[in-house]
Amino acid sequence: MTSDGDEVNELISRYGLEEDGEHVIIPFTGSDGRPRRCFLLKRKFIRVVYPDKHYADYPLAEMIAAIVRYPELPVTESLQLLHHELGRGEPDGPTTDKEIYE
Repeated sequence: MTSDGDEVNELISRYGLEEDGEHVIIPFTGSDGRPRRCFLLKRKFIRVVYPDKHYADYPLAEMIAAIVRYPELPVTESLQLLHHELGRGEPDGPTTDKEIYE
């Protein structure tokens, strides 16, 4: 079993992402056609606050997978689509299943 850092490093390599000392950087093309970059802090979990004010913490690797697959959408919608794609229904917090990263 790999550690969280190993999973994140694997995703960085697999998707050709960038990183610096504190961030994973996801390059993508914005809706206006211009290059954009999404910066995620290198933390074990990233907290997402939903419009109804509840929040959930997601593993960094899961956030990367959602944003890489759906970069044009808000992260809450990206997570929802990722979970729907995997047959899980609504995202409800951290998960450790490997299938997200494949």
